[in-house]
Amino acid sequence: MPDLTYAPRPLAALPAAVREPSYAAQILTVTAWVLEQDPARAVTETGLHRALQTAAATIVGTLPAVVAETATLRARAELPPYTGTSRGEYALRLRAAAKGI
Repeated sequence: MPDLTYAPRPLAALPAAVREPSYAAQILTVTAWVLEQDPARAVTETGLHRALQTAAATIVGTLPAVVAETATLRARAELPPYTGTSRGEYALRLRAAAKGI
């Protein structure tokens, strides 16, 4: 193989499924979208729980239970602290967390 003067494009060779975000990342992204519907309001435990339920139902609701539970637990494990945060600010944090998983 010849020496290349540029780095190969590794993502071009990967299947589409590998390049897509994980279910957990998608759950966090949809949760952020739900929270952004009322960005000035403070994040509460109940509001966050409902947003996560909505996101999980949307993303993994039709998948086998073990897949849905695993993805939801993984998403919950990545939740940043929310005390004293507005929904808009928390949505930004959720999107950043989603990029990391």
